Amino acid sequence: MSTVFDSDVFEVEQLLRPMVNIYKISSRGLPVAFVRQKRMAVKEDIRFFADESEAQELFRIKARSLMEFGGRYDVITPAGEKIGVLGKVFGKSLLRSTWSVMDANEQQLAIATERSQFWALARRLTDLIPYADFIPIVFHFRIDRGDQHLGDFTRTLGLRDRYTLDLSGDTDRTVDRQLAIALAIALDALQSR
Repeated sequence: MSTVFDSDVFEVEQLLRPMVNIYKISSRGLPVAFVRQKRMAVKEDIRFFADESEAQELFRIKARSLMEFGGRYDVITPAGEKIGVLGKVFGKSLLRSTWSVMDANEQQLAIATERSQFWALARRLTDLIPYADFIPIVFHFRIDRGDQHLGDFTRTLGLRDRYTLDLSGDTDRTVDRQLAIALAIALDALQSR
């Protein structure tokens, strides 16, 4: 049975709203998920819904603790079944953001790393400038499993945040596509956590 998560390429668009981050995810022009993240939340709980009505929750990203340097986030179904885990790799993330993508048993499936050291540092500098959210900056991640290049998460330059998640290199479908979509949102929404 074919689902919206059978694709390898997803478009992610952030919509501007006060007090909440809203994302629309689509593939081949069809909607895949609608995401809501409350800004300034004490403990992250990002919900993914089937559509804008938010009537059917698909899955969520839930922080394990309020504060920790290497932040771990469980990706779970509404019933509480773990799809996988996303973890920021603290030491490596000091100069170039790095995230570990793990399965439900916390076995590493892939690593997502900022492609450019220069742009990683430039992004950190703009984070220090008040109201710099409107400065478009290169934001590209490479997703690998050992020596195998699984795909990329790439920002389209423009005033609005638009990204492409392309996992065409993951022909064995190593990374569950729901987990990959959660990673895409985490890369945008949780970078400064």
